[in-house]
Amino acid sequence: QVQLVESGGGLVQTGGSLRLSCAASGSGFSINAMGWYRRAPGKRRELVATSDTSSGVTNYADSVKGRFTISRDNAKNTVYLQMNSLKPEDTADYYCNANVQKPGWIHWTSYWGQGTQVTVSS
Repeated sequence: QVQLVESGGGLVQTGGSLRLSCAASGSGFSINAMGWYRRAPGKRRELVATSDTSSGVTNYADSVKGRFTISRDNAKNTVYLQMNSLKPEDTADYYCNANVQKPGWIHWTSYWGQGTQVTVSS
């Protein structure tokens, strides 16, 4: 069993910053990748940023490039999202994702956190 726990959401003004964190707990697993997704009111869930464990390759949505930074602490199975220069358009529920493998599994399994709210006001 793997559980993802997110924290760091809140209410900030335009131009402010927040740092989200997500820790994966459990035993006997490895994480291939971790990332962040978000769902804004009235919109479909979209990718924000991802980080591959082995290669270190990251990717970002065009809308957040230059403002958001994803980072990892592999020893703690934790992923962070530093969000700077926040805009009202960033208002959404943010979800942590991890691709997990265990011995005997043929394919990786995707796990999701419950989400944390980010609201950017003007």
